[in-house]
Amino acid sequence: MVYDKANELAREIKESAEYKRYAAAKENVAEGSATKALLAEYKKLQLRAQAAYVAGEQDEETLDKLRRMGELLQMDRDASEYLIAEFTLSRMLGDIYKILADAAGMDLGALSE
Repeated sequence: MVYDKANELAREIKESAEYKRYAAAKENVAEGSATKALLAEYKKLQLRAQAAYVAGEQDEETLDKLRRMGELLQMDRDASEYLIAEFTLSRMLGDIYKILADAAGMDLGALSE
């Protein structure tokens, strides 16, 4: 029963405006190989910056590269649309996770802030 509801939720997510916008933006980015490569590098830098943050460090060089690359990507319409759509979908998924965690009585701690 729970898994049936989870599969139903997955179908609802795939039918949502947020997912459709994300899928279309992702497809547009995949067509532009230079944009796709820049986004891949941007994501690597994000992960590196997040890992440093979790470790209690601040990697100024990575943060500076991330900032500069973010500014560059904002000028690319397809990349900008992709990042906005990805953020919107991620926020929706995060909200869903919080609802489920609350129902299960799980404390998300720092993740919920």
